[in-house]
Amino acid sequence: MMPESLGEVTRDGEIVVLRYQRTLTHPRETVWRAITESEHLRHWFPADIIGERTAGAELTITFWPESIEQAGSEIEAAGLDLDDASLPGRLLTWDPPHTFEFTWETEQLRFDLIPDGAGTLLTLTVRAEKPAPRGFASTATGYHLCIDALVAHVHEDRADLFDAERTAALETRYAAAL
Repeated sequence: MMPESLGEVTRDGEIVVLRYQRTLTHPRETVWRAITESEHLRHWFPADIIGERTAGAELTITFWPESIEQAGSEIEAAGLDLDDASLPGRLLTWDPPHTFEFTWETEQLRFDLIPDGAGTLLTLTVRAEKPAPRGFASTATGYHLCIDALVAHVHEDRADLFDAERTAALETRYAAAL
């Protein structure tokens, strides 16, 4: 079996830039809802994105209870209080159903949705200033697992964000790419 392809990893000075692309068979509007609405976020992203959907608005990124349960030690290692596991953010771009871009702590996430026939080409670009507690390979792996879980959710399937074996294999491969 061929190993799954990794996201693209580059550096911009001290910043690690991660780029993931996936083609979905659903229209942009469906994918847009999946990346922006709480009821969908909880299936693939470790936190809710709370705040006004206007460019420049302040956001609060609050980890879901199930994320805290599964990854509490990593969240604590990042310096968060598990009783209030929230990070500040800012909405940079809100252009439905094309571009959703925001910051949370030291990371900037940009989702671009481009029509692709009857489906959508999804590109997630992450600019990470600081690594996760286990390093940038862990950061890259986390977003890789999230984007795969997003695709599964849109296709009405499930993906395990916390599969230890898959996480370890991806971290090894991302460490080599970094």
